[in-house]
Amino acid sequence: MSPTERWQAVLARDRQFDGAFVYAVRSTGIYCRPSCASRRPRRTQVSFFPIPEAAEREGFRACQRCHPSAANGGDPAVALVREACRAIAAGEPLRGDTRRLARAFKRVLGITPRAYAEARRVTRFKQELKRRKHVSPALYEAGYSSTSRVYEHAHEQLGMTPATYARGGAGVEIVFVTVATSLGRLLVAATERGVCRVMLGDTAATLEADLRREFDAASVRQDKGGTLEGFVDAMLSYLEGREPHLELPLDIRATAFQRRVWQELQRIPFGETRTYTQVAKAIGEPKATRAVARACATNPVALVIPCHRVVREDGDLGGYRWGVERKKALLEKERDA
Repeated sequence: MSPTERWQAVLARDRQFDGAFVYAVRSTGIYCRPSCASRRPRRTQVSFFPIPEAAEREGFRACQRCHPSAANGGDPAVALVREACRAIAAGEPLRGDTRRLARAFKRVLGITPRAYAEARRVTRFKQELKRRKHVSPALYEAGYSSTSRVYEHAHEQLGMTPATYARGGAGVEIVFVTVATSLGRLLVAATERGVCRVMLGDTAATLEADLRREFDAASVRQDKGGTLEGFVDAMLSYLEGREPHLELPLDIRATAFQRRVWQELQRIPFGETRTYTQVAKAIGEPKATRAVARACATNPVALVIPCHRVVREDGDLGGYRWGVERKKALLEKERDA
């Protein structure tokens, strides 16, 4: 199913898709089954996951109203992957045909069982850091055997050292500004290292709340001194068709896979598109189409990393974190420039 088809199923509260996927809402941190009777969220706040465990890996909690983890689809590969995910979560060895399991993981989640386990461990580490506020107990609770590997990839995974992340970003200063554009409100935020967030939305208040949510202890303040003026001017020029290339310094968190995908997206020429499959092949992971789509959906810097230039094989636009209509408008602007 395409993101558009999944969203239509959510709007219709169609029970036949319960077990086929779940949807998660960033503003609440909760994921639901398609038929959930809860109030419908804004499309721009919604992400889709093939199984509940994938949503939980990203830190979302199950809805207490619709109990999405209890819904079972009819696909045996999904059942096999869910069982393996539960074993990984419990620290148990994976049993059965490893090749069959690897194929099922690739088809359902777009990644290998090993990659899923590593991603889940990183998520657990981040959760434990926020809960315990100390690196060592969080490290061992998440399943790491030493500090060396964690610190080696600290900036890649967390965007800062584990100790700083544990303090909720304490000591990190983020400045931001929101401006009106033809696509709604644009928020640009940066640390001293570079741009850390670019978001598109309907209101400045919603965008600011999103920015503050992850690092509640960071110093987040509105830019009143013009620090971000150059970054904002570049993005407005891009939206007006006067600046086809956005090459700005970035300070973003990413897994190794996400970083490879995002770097490939930045190589897509202005005015052109690529399919998710083409991007997967370009980074040497031809079977990781779904994982590529997920990396696009989690892009924290809209426009700068042009995830809007990735579409489906059949020509459908696919999903876009900031709304499909904005994606359509961006592609039209690039074609007409």
